[in-house]
Amino acid sequence: MERVAAAAIIDAQGRVAGWSEGARLLTGRTAREVVGRPATDLLAEDVPADTLAAQAGTLVLRHRDGRRVELALTACPVLGPDGAPTGYVVTADPLVPAAAELAAQAFQLASMSMSVFDLQQRYLRVNDAACHVMGVPEETLVGRFYPETVEDAEHSRGFLRHLRQVAETGRPLRYESFTSAPALNREHAWSIEMWPLRDASGEPTAVALAAFDSSEQYWARRRLALLNEAATGIGTTLDVVRTAEELVELLVPQYADFASVDLLDWVLGADEPPMIPDGRVQLRRVAHGSTRAGNPGAALKLGETHVYEPSSPPARALCEGRAVLAHAGEPAFVQWVAERNERSPEGRPYRQGIHSMIAVPLRARGTSLGVAVFVRMAHPDDYGPDDAVFAEELGSRAAVCVDNARRFARERSTAHALQHSLLPRGLPGQAAVDVAHRYLPCGSLAGIGGDWFDVIPLSGSRVGLVVGDVVGHGIQSSATMGRLRTAVRTLADVDLPPDELLTHLDDLVSHLASDDSGEEVAELGATCLYAVYDPVSRRLCMAAAGHPAPVVVLPGDTPGFVAMTAGPPLGVGGLPFEATELELPEGSVVALYTDGLIEDRDRDVDRATEELRRALGAPADSLEALSDNVLKAVMPEQPTDDVALLMVRTRALGTDRVATWDVPPDPAQVAHFRQAATERLAAWGLNEASFVTELVVSELVTNAIRYGEPPIKLRLIRDRALICEVSDGSSTSPHLRRAHAYDEGGRGLLLVAQLTQRWGSRQTGSGKTIWAEQPLPGT
Repeated sequence: MERVAAAAIIDAQGRVAGWSEGARLLTGRTAREVVGRPATDLLAEDVPADTLAAQAGTLVLRHRDGRRVELALTACPVLGPDGAPTGYVVTADPLVPAAAELAAQAFQLASMSMSVFDLQQRYLRVNDAACHVMGVPEETLVGRFYPETVEDAEHSRGFLRHLRQVAETGRPLRYESFTSAPALNREHAWSIEMWPLRDASGEPTAVALAAFDSSEQYWARRRLALLNEAATGIGTTLDVVRTAEELVELLVPQYADFASVDLLDWVLGADEPPMIPDGRVQLRRVAHGSTRAGNPGAALKLGETHVYEPSSPPARALCEGRAVLAHAGEPAFVQWVAERNERSPEGRPYRQGIHSMIAVPLRARGTSLGVAVFVRMAHPDDYGPDDAVFAEELGSRAAVCVDNARRFARERSTAHALQHSLLPRGLPGQAAVDVAHRYLPCGSLAGIGGDWFDVIPLSGSRVGLVVGDVVGHGIQSSATMGRLRTAVRTLADVDLPPDELLTHLDDLVSHLASDDSGEEVAELGATCLYAVYDPVSRRLCMAAAGHPAPVVVLPGDTPGFVAMTAGPPLGVGGLPFEATELELPEGSVVALYTDGLIEDRDRDVDRATEELRRALGAPADSLEALSDNVLKAVMPEQPTDDVALLMVRTRALGTDRVATWDVPPDPAQVAHFRQAATERLAAWGLNEASFVTELVVSELVTNAIRYGEPPIKLRLIRDRALICEVSDGSSTSPHLRRAHAYDEGGRGLLLVAQLTQRWGSRQTGSGKTIWAEQPLPGT
């Protein structure tokens, strides 16, 4: 403060004759009030005689408002012509307090809480700030033992221990404490420093302390710590509901007494995000938690929906895209609590004490997902602007985790639907094998894989069996699997041998990889096993591209893995595939599977294959039961890869259902074989099919004699259809064409195509076979 000097003139009679502006500022009195009055009227106490004699010293004036003003006085006499004093010029300055008095004033008016204790922990001095925190005047505390003045026993013991430590050791200390302040009705963090006071000899005589209110810093650190916990504690699983539960668990009870997470319905489904309405908002409760058992603050049960009015904090937060604070007494807060009480499941209102809440939107990547609500009841501190900033940051992090989980669930659902749409729903009817199959998607976060299987009817009552596995997981793998499955069906329809089919399939995978920019060939790699079973010859021919060998169980024998050479995985290119052929008695069981059945990072492959072999050797009532037994015995508890299992039991077509003739290359013999075919149909009770069969036999045998090469064979097969096959030694395939009006030939195959259900040709090791199928009479 700027020092103010005062001046006055006192005449010989002791009256005030002059009054300066400085004197007015120091005393609050104007010249009109003072001039002409005795100077003694201004004094608050008598002037000591020595001061008058010395014409210097201190005096105390009475301010106009009644308070005392201490001044340092100097008087200078004014001499008349005779040298006698005719008056005095008096100057005065405000008296500077002594250093001890200044220290006492600094102690008393300090903004931090300060106290002085004797060595027995009794109060000696307490400043104004400490009295405010304690809520009592200084005279109530002085002389009292510290523990008698506080209610927090735990804090009291720690504080008292530190006081004694300083008194006994004479060394200062500093520590932090967190406790309630009764007068402030809130919890506070304190940075406390204690130090000893010593006498002239250096012995401790008292203990002084200063307590700085570090609550703001404490809560700032606490909020930062919660954000760090959120980074590792929220989003540990790619599950929407679990992510919401993790957010609630993080906040209760550390930051809120009750917390809830409500999401828009589309977040839990596969729909696209709709526009957020400006009015009422419907949300679904997915998680909530409370410091009290039974969640008494929860007005909704998990899974229930509620429509929030536009004025409610949750609706405002969602529509405005920012955190909304509400406190007790505010209209929006009162209305929100009233709505909650009306929809409470037990019909009971909130317990007394709720005083503030925050509604924060969950927004990620520009999309609103829902609202999180934090409520305080037992926490004494109201939510403030800093809490709103913290809530928005936390809500943003949680929303990203929720959105990641939503996107994963959607992609997984899409991949799952895609894969199931590509897998065979019902296997086609055929007589070559009995079939049972299982497909189990993995439960890992990697998503749906690219495993598939198929059973493909082929000509001549044969059947193609295929099991494959595409590298990777997700939509890309499922789409690639669909491509490969379609390619296998297309190549199988051409009746390619297994090794040739895999060669063409390998080329296709290489082309797919090169067409997809940025994808390596290995990323689109796949394994596949393709086998063809002929029920007439009872031979199984198979080839593998990096795929596990199947297990064969012969009737009355123990299971065994097929000894075959597995070629490289599809997509590697440049290496051949080798076919393996077996002759199987009727009733043999063949198990084809993907590597997820026996391979896992935590399993021994040799042990798993042995478990598979034993499971296949165990007795079972049916092929379906055997499939279930295999999965139970071999599958790990938590598979990390998809599993496809295809089980087949072979059948055989005996001589009673197959007729074969060697045909000499003589056109004159055609009529003989027409007759032989008619007689065999009569023996089978298929006289109604004789006319069409005669035409088919006549055309196919004639073409073989005319255009083919010996040896020529005719075969009739009675299966689920009537099949006529003619084989010859020529590799030239026939082509269907339309004959012109005057052409003498070219109508035979067209006639066969029109009379039969389907027809075709396939290459064999010694030539080709042309076949035609017609439905059995009555089917």
